[in-house]
Amino acid sequence: MPDLDTFYRNYIRCLNHQSWTELGQFVSEDVEYNGLRVGLDGYRHMLERDFQQILDLQFVIRLLVTDSQTIAARLAFDCSPTGVFQGVAVDGRRLHFCENVFYEVSSGRIAQVWSVIDKTAVEMQMA
Repeated sequence: MPDLDTFYRNYIRCLNHQSWTELGQFVSEDVEYNGLRVGLDGYRHMLERDFQQILDLQFVIRLLVTDSQTIAARLAFDCSPTGVFQGVAVDGRRLHFCENVFYEVSSGRIAQVWSVIDKTAVEMQMA
């Protein structure tokens, strides 16, 4: 397995290209997201839904720190979600916000994901 920095950059490339058939190379069948077991299928469906609701969605790594089995990243977004995003009616307005996300890697794949999106930044842009 490549180092976690390379692994994560390849994972983000997979997401940005919406290469859903390759997602299992990076994400465990039993993946948990924010403490809930969603499994690979649930995780993929969540990502597919995000891309359907945010047509210009792209994950941009702003900060990346790794150790032997943990990845910490700050991801930046500059996109135009439709309808309601993070509980805020955005109606297609262009938004800039970040996500802080931590991953635990086990047996060469992402097993745990903890994600927090900066909802305050979204709300401030809508005020």
